[in-house]
Amino acid sequence: MDVTDAGPGSAADAAGSELRDTRQAVFVSVVEVLGSTRRFAAEFSRLKTSTQGVAGPLADAFLPLVDYGLEQQRWIDAELEAVTLLANAASEVEDPDMQLALLRLTGPRLEATMLGSLLLAAWVDHLTLCDLVVRKFPYPNNMERLIRRMHSLRDNLKPVMKALSSQEPRQVEAAAADLPALMGHLTHEFHASREAALEAARSFQRGVMLKELLETLVMASAMKAALPRLLPTAPLTLGTGLAMGSNGVMMGTQVVVSAEWVEMMRRLVQAGVLSMSAVSAAVRIRSGQVLRAQRHEELPRGVREALGDGPEVRAMRVTGKTGAGMAEPPAHHLMPQEFRGWFEKRGFTGKMSINQFCVQLELSHHQAIHGGGDWRLGRKWPGEWNRMIMETLLEAETTAGRMLTRSEILKIVAERMGFYDIPMNFVRCRGR
Repeated sequence: MDVTDAGPGSAADAAGSELRDTRQAVFVSVVEVLGSTRRFAAEFSRLKTSTQGVAGPLADAFLPLVDYGLEQQRWIDAELEAVTLLANAASEVEDPDMQLALLRLTGPRLEATMLGSLLLAAWVDHLTLCDLVVRKFPYPNNMERLIRRMHSLRDNLKPVMKALSSQEPRQVEAAAADLPALMGHLTHEFHASREAALEAARSFQRGVMLKELLETLVMASAMKAALPRLLPTAPLTLGTGLAMGSNGVMMGTQVVVSAEWVEMMRRLVQAGVLSMSAVSAAVRIRSGQVLRAQRHEELPRGVREALGDGPEVRAMRVTGKTGAGMAEPPAHHLMPQEFRGWFEKRGFTGKMSINQFCVQLELSHHQAIHGGGDWRLGRKWPGEWNRMIMETLLEAETTAGRMLTRSEILKIVAERMGFYDIPMNFVRCRGR
């Protein structure tokens, strides 16, 4: 019994279980960020029809700020759709290495959407506060300061949002490093705007009513964007989110971070799907909320470990920058570019185009699989990669008597990559 438990079958079962858990973690992450963007969309819709607020007499100044938020929501939703497509493709292939490689392809997109939704949540908070102030105290001096501040904040957001939406790994990595500081700035500005509104209210002796409303408006961006739903395991309260009641008054909704969320992030880092820098940025923002909620109490163990303070996290190994989706643009298309149209007819379009299936190789290795430095001479060698892979695929189609499916093509590519000792670490190539 002991021998059986330790045998190859059990190892394969364990590997399969890890892959399923990793794929599930990707799907759960998508659902959570998607839930946030749906809430953002609802709030943007409300703001655009708030004729007594930002869509009123000052619409020319405020509605472009709402539209900017909508633009960010759209690219986040588009990338979430791409992540789902890749994760579904991973579930359709049999080769475990190919499955993991496809899941790792989701990494840069998942990082960008997680971080982008954090910033977008902060932007929604600021817009909601603007709408409240415009409805209650639309005095000229107050409005001028608020408009200037909001346009300045948008200018602060633009470079980071542009970097995240670019999907360029280096830009996403740099944005992740800058995110905690930017969120701190947004928090400071939020409280400054709130205090300015309170001061204006006091000037007109209506401070008590406005204060009751504004005290519910805590900066909750880091929580609304990506934190999980309330789970049965004893969660840690971080702060309050924003919800509009039937009477139009803002009311708090409790938001939590759970051990399950921390474990999910750790799993995605260990699998090489997410980079530690991106996860650390997200957790550091949340830990800031923890510190405000718990004052001087120590951070929970799970959060400390996610930040790198613990042996388990120190032992994490991401499979290189390529494995985490952070590699330089590679030189080798696994599916030959001259046959792009052939692959497009078989499902390799859009977010699943052949540009998604590239690898970074050492120059000598790249030349070797193409038969040497001269590609024209290399094409004459039967073992040259492009010639070999197309002959193999065409032969498989002839045998099947039909077009190969996308998953069948990926299976064949995975087998041939093993023969040529090509690492199963996909990165995106530049190109159309």
